[in-house]
Amino acid sequence: MSVEQIDKVDFIGTLPNGNVQLTISDHLNWNETNEHLIILQDKINSYLDFIENEQLYEVYPYSINKQIIISVVFKHNPNEIAKDFLQSCKETIESINVHFNWEVLKNSQNV
Repeated sequence: MSVEQIDKVDFIGTLPNGNVQLTISDHLNWNETNEHLIILQDKINSYLDFIENEQLYEVYPYSINKQIIISVVFKHNPNEIAKDFLQSCKETIESINVHFNWEVLKNSQNV
């Protein structure tokens, strides 16, 4: 699964602390920043719909009454425009009591 598959949740899992993490796998490079941001925004919005419509609880009942985290894992390091977008996402998403974070896979920037 990947960021381009808007209608799919890439990964759902439980962290050691009991929190439930929904992960977005983003393999796209940042050559076309605007297009990439639109794809990523659509994917994040679909995850938020999945949570807010309580579909998450249907497919992953363990998530009921757990802290939910949306995590984006990038293959390529986001540029400054993307980092600003991610910060804005974090502020907006965390205002609805869902945590948000992102990271770049180590050793994948040159692949």
